Amino acid sequence: MATAGPPEMMTGGCQCGRIRYAVRIDSDDAYLCHCRMCQRATGGVSIAFKGVAIADLTWTTQAPDRYRSSPIAQRGFCRECGTPLTFEFVSPDETMDVTVGSFDHPGRFVPRHHFATESLHEAWIDTHTLPRIRSEDNPSTSNRWMDAVGKLSD
Repeated sequence: MATAGPPEMMTGGCQCGRIRYAVRIDSDDAYLCHCRMCQRATGGVSIAFKGVAIADLTWTTQAPDRYRSSPIAQRGFCRECGTPLTFEFVSPDETMDVTVGSFDHPGRFVPRHHFATESLHEAWIDTHTLPRIRSEDNPSTSNRWMDAVGKLSD
């Protein structure tokens, strides 16, 4: 179920700022990929992606570095900070996936489906009963941020 609205330009990039992009977005649909390739590429149990038209994406600083992650796909990333940015099929296609976490404002996106559920780790899907701890409530983390830069992380 696509939630469409007026197209909006959204921006994002890697953690260190070396790679930046702007992309036209016309829905809030996103998905979680659980395939083993994504798990290994990110070190996580899944990764959140937003599918976009390649023609709608512009690299505003420079294009990401890429590596061939399988016989059918390549991934864009920043070689300086390691941020995963894209998933693209090697064969030409009209779309690609951009990591939701690399958007400046990822809160717009809503997961609409799970992909590659053969490798889904069920215990990590429904975590609503787990205790929630804010960063500023953990002195081990917040004190380090305050000592290093005088404020908490964004």
